Amino acid sequence: MAETYTFTDKDLKEIEKITAKYPDKQSAVLPVLWYAQDKFGHTDPAVQQLVSKTLGVPEAHIRGVVSFYTQFYEKPMGKNVLDVCTCLSCQVSGGYDMLHYIEEKLGIKAGETTPDGEFSVQSVECLGACGYAPILQVTNDKFVNHLTPEKVDKLIEDLRAGKQPDFESNPMPQHEKGS
Repeated sequence: MAETYTFTDKDLKEIEKITAKYPDKQSAVLPVLWYAQDKFGHTDPAVQQLVSKTLGVPEAHIRGVVSFYTQFYEKPMGKNVLDVCTCLSCQVSGGYDMLHYIEEKLGIKAGETTPDGEFSVQSVECLGACGYAPILQVTNDKFVNHLTPEKVDKLIEDLRAGKQPDFESNPMPQHEKGS
């Protein structure tokens, strides 16, 4: 049986604040889905149904949004979600090599979660940073650019220790000294 999810009165007040910023409730679907994912850890069909009912927006619309964006998790995920870009630019720069390296290192395949619940790995479409390929994103937050096995090893070690990756500045070539 599917789990039942509910929003508390406090949640509903926050959702009211979110929807007040938009001309209609359908326009607030993305931020309310983000709110729901932050609360429940995912947006599985039961969460989608709750958002639909709360906003009065058809379930089909909610489903379309969730299925379009890879940032929404349709099932419970690990504490750290590694979204590895495997689009063309990342492919030719070693994206699949890095994905397979991570799979081997963690002992899971893309779409799976480690038994300890610490990591989930996903192969995703474009993360919009082709110039920094291969690239991955950690739980819809920080990007790790120009992946190498050594960078992946350090990232996984740091995440296991509870340390998030630092922001990586990647200046454009025309802005580098001497250009």
